Amino acid sequence: MNTYLQIHPSDNVLVALQDIPAGTNISFNGQDIQLQQNISAKHKFLINDIDGNAPITMYGVLVGKSTRPLKKGESITTDNIIHDANAFHEKDGAIQWQAPDISKWKDATFMGYQREDGQVGTRNYWLVIPLVFCENRNVGMIKTAFEKGLGFAPAEVYNEQVQDLVSLYKSGNIDAVKQYEAGNVTETAKRNVIFPNIDGIKFLTHEGGCGGTRQDSDALCALLAGYIHHSNVAGATILSLGCQHAQVSILQEALKKLNPQFNKPVLVYEQQKSASEFAMLSAAIKDTFLALIEANKQPRQPSPLSKLVIGLECGGSDGFSGISANPAVGHTSDLLVALGGTSILSEFPELCGVEQELINRCVTEEISDKFIRIMRAYETQAQSVGSGFYMNPSPGNIKDGLITDAIKSAGAAKKGGTSPVTDVLDYTEYVTKPGLNLLCTPGNDVESTSAEVGSGANIVLFTTGLGTPTGNPIAPVVKLATNTKLATRMKDIIDINTGTIISGEHSIAEMGEQILDYVIKAASGEVHTKAEQLNQDDFIPWKRGVSL
Repeated sequence: MNTYLQIHPSDNVLVALQDIPAGTNISFNGQDIQLQQNISAKHKFLINDIDGNAPITMYGVLVGKSTRPLKKGESITTDNIIHDANAFHEKDGAIQWQAPDISKWKDATFMGYQREDGQVGTRNYWLVIPLVFCENRNVGMIKTAFEKGLGFAPAEVYNEQVQDLVSLYKSGNIDAVKQYEAGNVTETAKRNVIFPNIDGIKFLTHEGGCGGTRQDSDALCALLAGYIHHSNVAGATILSLGCQHAQVSILQEALKKLNPQFNKPVLVYEQQKSASEFAMLSAAIKDTFLALIEANKQPRQPSPLSKLVIGLECGGSDGFSGISANPAVGHTSDLLVALGGTSILSEFPELCGVEQELINRCVTEEISDKFIRIMRAYETQAQSVGSGFYMNPSPGNIKDGLITDAIKSAGAAKKGGTSPVTDVLDYTEYVTKPGLNLLCTPGNDVESTSAEVGSGANIVLFTTGLGTPTGNPIAPVVKLATNTKLATRMKDIIDINTGTIISGEHSIAEMGEQILDYVIKAASGEVHTKAEQLNQDDFIPWKRGVSL
């Protein structure tokens, strides 16, 4: 295994692939570099001496500038460099894309749920949604009833632990309480024999719908409409209080905007028009059960890979993200695009510094102009509240080598592969064009994943270097570790280890192909992701301008 890597020939830093002690002599391009400090794996050190205010280049792009003169072999840190990135402007180039070889998957299909509108789902869910947070409790009542009644309830392993401890305490055996060790439990995705063609009922509780701006409520309704319209959803039960900003009529208009011929069953119950809470919930439960009978009649069928829509997401990123998991996922995206499928790259604050490349990859000036307009408006909005994209990296990112937003962004953008950008979507807009789509979301993991699925992603590839359990209520989230240590330590949440790229066991292309093979199995329901097994149903609508 190599001890260091130059990502791009024009970079003036090297990435440590393992811990390297101070004083070590590195031979690079005919010169000797003596390390000035201990360099931890994932961190970077300089190839040459540089002056103060000099550019730092990684991935072939500007990612920062020095705050003082620095010596070759010196580690770059938040103490000696600050964020800097190239400016961007109108489209000034055209992409010449060489699609990867897809002959292996020429006749491949996945087993999906074919909808009347032409979409194909990777799962078959029924949704129960409150239009306002006031109805969260009632949604919880329906959740308990259906999950226990139909067998979707997760195993109560922690309740059992408490019961064990109570029993020991009652017997007066305090020493046994202190020595108690719970047994490991492997979760499996729950299925039931009553409705075998339904993967579950999902409940999208949230804290919105009223009390904020009307724009917040409109955006919430548009996002919820995307979930109801989604290929993985058979229909929905809606609970409304009645007086809130997020009115049923707004949701209905959003659904018609997505599909003028929308005909999925949507059951609506308004508490302020009901005889009682008991009457409303009883009616909702009975009607939903009848709707499940119909939804269960939909079987999986062989479907072309072109019907897959993959969300490209990252969270808990580290210094290996941009050289292992992200480019591997990018190759998977390129393979899918070449097969006629669709991928969605989001997290606009994490595209800072690589905007021009993406602009030039847009297939038309109209699409690139939209990207420029949204990016500039988002950055301006962030600055208006005393923030900016430069504040995006988290303490965990910085600790593991992503010390400026541009470094983080240059690696994060690798998830989008190399294919042309066929469309740019603002938040809550639904994907309609095959190919690589750019979707405006914050960098927040859950807000971004929630948005990608709301825009049509029927499976999500989620890379992580530090480990994050993020999932989604209706779309399988495949978790990919950037390094083998993480994959070994947190195997309960990791589905695929791309750390073998770092160790030299696999190439980026080989790993990208393996990921696509896994996607096909997951899309067909042959395997369930760790997030699904753990019932990790994260859903957070974005209040625009509040988060990066």
